[in-house]
Amino acid sequence: MPRKTVIAIDGPAGAGKSTVARLVAARLGIKILDTGAMYRCVALKAVRDAATDGAVVAGIAEAVKIEFRSGDPQTVLLDGEDVTAAIRTLEVGQRASEVAVVPAVRRAMVKRQRELIELGGCVLEGRDVTTVVAPDAQVKVFLTASIEERARRRWLEIKDRTLQDVVKDVVERDYRDYTREDSPLTLAEDAVIIETFALTPEQVADKIVALAQ
Repeated sequence: MPRKTVIAIDGPAGAGKSTVARLVAARLGIKILDTGAMYRCVALKAVRDAATDGAVVAGIAEAVKIEFRSGDPQTVLLDGEDVTAAIRTLEVGQRASEVAVVPAVRRAMVKRQRELIELGGCVLEGRDVTTVVAPDAQVKVFLTASIEERARRRWLEIKDRTLQDVVKDVVERDYRDYTREDSPLTLAEDAVIIETFALTPEQVADKIVALAQ
């Protein structure tokens, strides 16, 4: 596999993108870019600042400093603060889905993401990476699973809300992701679809590594 290979992993919330991306990056010895974490950082800052206006949130997206450091899970810094755990709450995830529909926020994040992947040799995951962020990626994968299965996975991670509530959240996030005007979640024509139900993250990673090699 060429060292500059870019692997883009797309798909809806709860499909297993983050876990699989970490496994693939580790096996291939290349860096990982969690685009969803970038939106979560903007969302966390917006929650803390009680910012609801789109223009204000866009200003946050332009101004915040987001850094990634090695670790498992990967360490995420927001303006120098370790927010690795703080950005993974259900509240921040829901808010991230909301701020991601703001066109100015998406433009700011996509610009940063493209700058990072121009160096090549990375695995990136998100909900528009195969169509918008890295349309020229050498390997494009679309992970999917049923709403029920994705909600169950989220619920097992969180456990502080009922499964019914998590199903509702997943449905709402899917609707926003698929219907937003700017960069809606869609299937790239040349993406390889992998149904993750009944597969372990390691098995999914095996399939992607095989594609890359």
